[in-house]
Amino acid sequence: MSRAPRRRSRQSAREAMHAKRAAAPEINPCPPGPSGGQYKPLSDNDIQQIYATSLQILSELGMGEAPVALTEQAISKGAYLNDNGRLCFPAAMVEDTIAGACRGFTLYGRESKHDIEVGGDRVYFGTGGAAVQTLDLDSHIYRAATLTDLYDFTRLADSLNNVSWFTRCCVATDVPDITELDINTAYALIKGTTKPIGTSFTLGSTVDPIIDMFDTALGGSGKFREKPFCKAHISPVISPLRYGDDAFEVALACIKRGVPLNNIIAAQSGATSPATIAGMLACTLAETLAALLMVNVFAPGYPMIFSNWPFVIDLRTGSFCGSGGEITLLNAASAQLSNWLGLPSGAAASMSDAKAVDAQMGLEKGISSLGVGLAGCNMVYESSGMMASLLGASFEAMLIDDEMLSQVYRTLRGIEVNEETLGFEAIKEAIYGEGHFLGSQHTMDSMQRDYFWPSTLTDRQQPAVWQEQGALDMWQRANTQVREILESHKPNYIEDKANRLIRNAYPILLSD
Repeated sequence: MSRAPRRRSRQSAREAMHAKRAAAPEINPCPPGPSGGQYKPLSDNDIQQIYATSLQILSELGMGEAPVALTEQAISKGAYLNDNGRLCFPAAMVEDTIAGACRGFTLYGRESKHDIEVGGDRVYFGTGGAAVQTLDLDSHIYRAATLTDLYDFTRLADSLNNVSWFTRCCVATDVPDITELDINTAYALIKGTTKPIGTSFTLGSTVDPIIDMFDTALGGSGKFREKPFCKAHISPVISPLRYGDDAFEVALACIKRGVPLNNIIAAQSGATSPATIAGMLACTLAETLAALLMVNVFAPGYPMIFSNWPFVIDLRTGSFCGSGGEITLLNAASAQLSNWLGLPSGAAASMSDAKAVDAQMGLEKGISSLGVGLAGCNMVYESSGMMASLLGASFEAMLIDDEMLSQVYRTLRGIEVNEETLGFEAIKEAIYGEGHFLGSQHTMDSMQRDYFWPSTLTDRQQPAVWQEQGALDMWQRANTQVREILESHKPNYIEDKANRLIRNAYPILLSD
């Protein structure tokens, strides 16, 4: 008789534990925006040598093909043309520009819950890319990407906790006109999400109409400038060490309208940049600083993400390699350099070369996302859905990547050491009481606070249960869940009146 109450107590504790575990987590153990910087592939001396070489490159070799307006403005600020007609920047000018550059800014969402503070040691993952193919949900083979695909990727990302912003991950190849492509891309993004977005402006002339469209969606002229929710992705440098006219014109147009800039340097090792990792970091740092100078000679302190994305090619074949140890090292080191300079950093990760949603995809995405995240990159691009060496995008991969990023964020969050987590009293209670920690309040609190519990994408069942449920792999489970999300999550974040105004003024191709 004396043991019955104890059995009921044990049973009640187990029931309570199971009930709490089944309930939605009370605390997200791995939220976006944790502090990074734990991984430092470069020593202090390495950084100093790379930085000194980049200053030497800019002061002695300079930049070729600089637009006339940029050349005149830069010379008025202290730059000069060398004997070969290349625009050179003295080290003192570069360092003064860095000192006066933007150290951080708010990238707004159209809903404030999605605002991102870019800078410092905060780490966020989001999308990027310009895939021309989509991995089809039905056939499981690649086909040309469409405007409908872009909208579907946008609304899928809108439903995912760890995709902090959405930049178009595929190009609508069914929209051949450049202006219509830019306009319809931007429209698909604001229709499908209220998270911060990023888009490309092919020409400077497309900036005004798109920002006007954003103003209309927000309810009036000048509304976008008040809380800019879209950044411009531009590549102002053609490696090695040349400026590009079109990107320069886009940058000037964006500055006039208050569009934050993501200036991307995307050199390739052994092709458009030195093959050695140290040489590539020095050259691409110089190129990213050249992009910073391009902006700041016109608008000192303008919001800009210092995005050095060093890419790798297979020197045996010349093919682009989206992932691997080298590209992880390069992008982690580039983030470390940017953070050392105190500038908002951008890098790339999770760009699998795999064509299928398979083990190759998992190992490549996992190592690069974790490495670049631990290095403390503020804005990690390409992190969701990118496949086939950036030629393809996958809905299933985007969903799986979102779950992977929870694991990455949990790793970045680290270990909290304090009186509660050390658990002396819990240890004492266990050894003098039940003899274990199952069901204790200390365990229950830790379960909610310290552990990430994967969704049904990640399988933790016993083999027999897995077999009973169809022996599905992760690709199959993700395919089912993506379909469910796209069937149920059909947002339209543009109010009817604004939508009518936009459709009357622009060649919008997406159906209502």
